[in-house]
Amino acid sequence: MAQLGPLATDLYQLTMAVGYFERGFTDQVATCEMFIRRMPATRRYLVALGIEATLDFIASLKFSEEDIAFLKSVPSLGPAMSPAFVEYLRRFRFTGDVAAMSEGTIAFENEPFLRVRAPIIEAQILETYLLSAINHASMVGSKAARIVEAASGRSVVEFGTRRTHPAAAIDAARAAYAVGFSGTSNIEAARRFGIPLLGTAAHMWTMAHASEEAAFRGYFEVFPESSILLIDTYDTPRGALRAARVCRDKLKGVRLDSGDLGALSVEVRAILDAEGAPNAKIVASGDLNEHSISELVRSGAPIDTFGVGTELVCSVDAPSLGGVYKLVELHDGHKKRAIAKFSEGKGTLPGAHQVLRVVGEKGFFERDIIILDQEDPPNLAAGQRIVPLLTPAFKSGARVRAPATLEEVRARVAAGMSALEPGLHELGPRGPTAHRYAVAPSHRLRALEAEIRERFVEDGG
Repeated sequence: MAQLGPLATDLYQLTMAVGYFERGFTDQVATCEMFIRRMPATRRYLVALGIEATLDFIASLKFSEEDIAFLKSVPSLGPAMSPAFVEYLRRFRFTGDVAAMSEGTIAFENEPFLRVRAPIIEAQILETYLLSAINHASMVGSKAARIVEAASGRSVVEFGTRRTHPAAAIDAARAAYAVGFSGTSNIEAARRFGIPLLGTAAHMWTMAHASEEAAFRGYFEVFPESSILLIDTYDTPRGALRAARVCRDKLKGVRLDSGDLGALSVEVRAILDAEGAPNAKIVASGDLNEHSISELVRSGAPIDTFGVGTELVCSVDAPSLGGVYKLVELHDGHKKRAIAKFSEGKGTLPGAHQVLRVVGEKGFFERDIIILDQEDPPNLAAGQRIVPLLTPAFKSGARVRAPATLEEVRARVAAGMSALEPGLHELGPRGPTAHRYAVAPSHRLRALEAEIRERFVEDGG
């Protein structure tokens, strides 16, 4: 996603910043954590993405004179901005600590993807961008992972640029490639991230010519080494026949974008083979998702590549992850106070946390344990090992973790997917009897939660 500045945020982040400053909160250090409170019913796991974009944002965060001038012009904000606060914004840089999951980690609900410990104004100002970047990329990436699984080794290409905002389209292409898509149609995403490009002509090309045959011949003459022809403008089988007769063994592929893709792919494959184009690939598109792709694969349809757009970039079945960023601990001088929220359906766990992943002897993920960040890990059975998921990314404002390359992220996602138990790969909704991955707080964390609940709820403190 293109790098945005500090004003790509909600107004209340700045009103609270002014409030903290003027009320003397600048010495207080806040610990905040970002997590997904509840996974959608159609997800059995998530892929944590958008973390690298967030770390890049933090590293470059500062207010320009132009930014400050605009903030001073806002009627509900400017009058409260004292000269001292304006000077604070001029000198603003992130000075805190960040611990985060690695980009591409398989994650689950209630687990912190990222933990920020910083002066309270700094921690507050990060919230909106952090949530936007991680929510969107993780939403698309988690959907894309299911599509990759459904394709069972066949190629999948991202075709969704026209179905979302231009900036979101670039982020979606990256997220899809990170989890195993083989390419994108988005040129800017390819330029920015090195993602392989794949594209065909549209129906408009065909209809602009006097005949389908003329359209195919014209395209082949311009692109003799890469012709993938869209053959369903008028009649798919006739289109396949004309494409094969024009290009013969030079035809790289054909695309089906409508109709019964399973039946048509069988008919088209037979035509291509009979007409001297046995090496031409069949690309299928048209409102595909993991369920329709899975059905096509199960039926034996001879489709080589699936192009997926709307269902992916809009994550139609789960268009929001609802990630949140919550204060969990406050340091005021030498005092440290664990904080929890007990709102119905929106509760949080108190204190700063670490997520421990228990990996079994065969390499499968067995369960995750949420512990307090200074808590000792539990004892394990023979053959088990623990992997801490939150690792330092910033210390005292300095970035200490090297940025992950997109190929490293792809490898991490692939390894994580292969370590999920078979039940978590099923595509159906998480009903009452569905396999669920165990994520539980430690006994010590539960005891702290009970203590704080008693203090603020039962005793009415």
